Amino acid sequence: MKEIRMLAAIMFTDMVGYTAMMQEDEKRAKLLRDKHRKVLDELVAEHHGRILQYYGDGTLAVFGSAIEASICGMKIQQELHKDPIVPLRIGIHAGDVVYDDEGVYGDGVNVASRIENLALPGSVLISDKVNDELRNHKELNTISLGSFELKNVKHPLILFAINSDSITIPSRNQLAGKVALKDNSIAVLPFVNMSADKENDYFSDGITEEILNNLAKLEGLMVTSRTSSFAFKGRNADIREIGKQLGVKNILEGSVRKAGNKVRITAQLIDIENGYHKWSDTYDRSLEDIFEVQDEIATSISDKMKKSLEISKPKLQVTKIPTDNIEVYNLYLKGMFYWNKWSPEHVQKAMKIYEQAIELEPDFALAYTGLSACNVYLGAVGVLPPRVAYPKGKQFAMRALELDDSIPEAYVSLAMVYYFGDWDWDRSEKCFMRALEINPNYADAHQYYSMLLETLGHNKKALKEAELAFQLDPLNAPISSMLAFTYYNLNMLEESMEQYDKTYEIDPDFGDTWSGKGWLYYKMGEIDKAIETYEKVFKIPGFRHKSLAGIGYLYAKNSEIEKAKKFLRELEEMETPELPLDVEKAIIYAGLQNFDKVFEFLNTAVDNKLGGMNFIKTRYWKDIHQDPRYIEILKRMKLPFE
Repeated sequence: MKEIRMLAAIMFTDMVGYTAMMQEDEKRAKLLRDKHRKVLDELVAEHHGRILQYYGDGTLAVFGSAIEASICGMKIQQELHKDPIVPLRIGIHAGDVVYDDEGVYGDGVNVASRIENLALPGSVLISDKVNDELRNHKELNTISLGSFELKNVKHPLILFAINSDSITIPSRNQLAGKVALKDNSIAVLPFVNMSADKENDYFSDGITEEILNNLAKLEGLMVTSRTSSFAFKGRNADIREIGKQLGVKNILEGSVRKAGNKVRITAQLIDIENGYHKWSDTYDRSLEDIFEVQDEIATSISDKMKKSLEISKPKLQVTKIPTDNIEVYNLYLKGMFYWNKWSPEHVQKAMKIYEQAIELEPDFALAYTGLSACNVYLGAVGVLPPRVAYPKGKQFAMRALELDDSIPEAYVSLAMVYYFGDWDWDRSEKCFMRALEINPNYADAHQYYSMLLETLGHNKKALKEAELAFQLDPLNAPISSMLAFTYYNLNMLEESMEQYDKTYEIDPDFGDTWSGKGWLYYKMGEIDKAIETYEKVFKIPGFRHKSLAGIGYLYAKNSEIEKAKKFLRELEEMETPELPLDVEKAIIYAGLQNFDKVFEFLNTAVDNKLGGMNFIKTRYWKDIHQDPRYIEILKRMKLPFE
């Protein structure tokens, strides 16, 4: 038979538990198998499909239309739900199929097979590619389950479940539990400071982070981000439990002992499934050789893991030597130590230390990168005026890239300046793309890029980025909250609530958890619970003005007009030139249905490029999306509109 290649909708089916059933009750197993085949023969033909292969308990069929394949899958499950019930999984994808005398193969076949393996009995799972074809067909309702990493599938896929009578609708958590840990996944735990001086914590933390960053540059290796790894600092937890919490199969741990100009670093690579050491080594060096040690450790792990995994060993040295001045490098590590505490007070300390490093070495690129990030952070949280913070952030990022154009953090700082300060969406995206090209494991870059995609209204793409960020950094509260926010905007309310609950477990004081849950309860029609939830945000420093806007909106929607106006007056009293609250006031006026006032304040917010406007396409503003003045706002912001 000549090889035939075609673009098709591919359906895999599989009876669950058929082998065990044959051992327990052969007669019943054959009855269910025969029913399965009879129903498929009839319905696949009826919907202009063709069964290319039969297996003992499954089939592979192709269709010329994704719509016909989906309707067929729905009808198959409805028929098999009748007594005697056949526990069948169905997965559908659209892609290339190649078949000849030796069998059926192709990328499309592989993806459809992986989707079917993930399904539950009685469900029909489809890829986003198939779902796109169903948009104008009201008889086919689908529910998004989020994006998933599938074995031997290069990019994450957003999966949907067909929603109809007699069809199982799996939750995301049910499917997530079926996804195995990736062999090429690793987390680097904070190396223990074994030095006599406990003040050397900054040094051991810095060495850990540098090794983590080096590993992140190895193509094919998925590396958990710093925030999640460092959550285990000082905790005596079982290594296997840590691996499960972080979703990785390998853990690197070690220690650092620094005395004068000498340093000893030990490192061990551990398989979390059995707790055994895959590799270990000890390095005795002088401080001048510290970059060589970092490179040796990353290369040794690469050599060990690439024997069984598709990990590319870089042709050149992983670690670039950023400076020959060890005193300057020490200052950089101290600056990182304070930066990673993520509070305005500590970030301001980091700025001073980075400035000291630049005084000693004016061409030290990493210090400029740190200064850029600090300014962007302080501008975003309102400590520095945006008109001061963002231009400085841009200046320092540009200087860092002028000195070294391979620093992903500098690209992300620049992307955030373009995003918040300039509303230059194209340049922002290009910077994010460059950062992720250099370091595909950069969780913050994935998170912030998902924010940009939300701003542009590309919610499905945003979900892929937000879920990948969470996979890389599962104990990071802002990343977890961003994922919950993204679920909300896709109307995945159950998943959003579960994610906010996870965020609370990570950090009970993270204010966005409560404000997010408040909006969720309102969306679900539980307005009293929404108000009660929002009141908790009042107790969190720095979130009062945000909570005033949300709770004022909710009271307005609950017809408690005087209370809503009281919160509006409080916002007006809080407002200063350094803290303009036009966006927050517009939210309350939206609840009061005073849309003239809403657009008055929104236009002022556009004039001043206030950061809250970046989310004009999301949950807060559904009340105004049909108003022609809303389109004018989008035009002023150079945002796409339909």
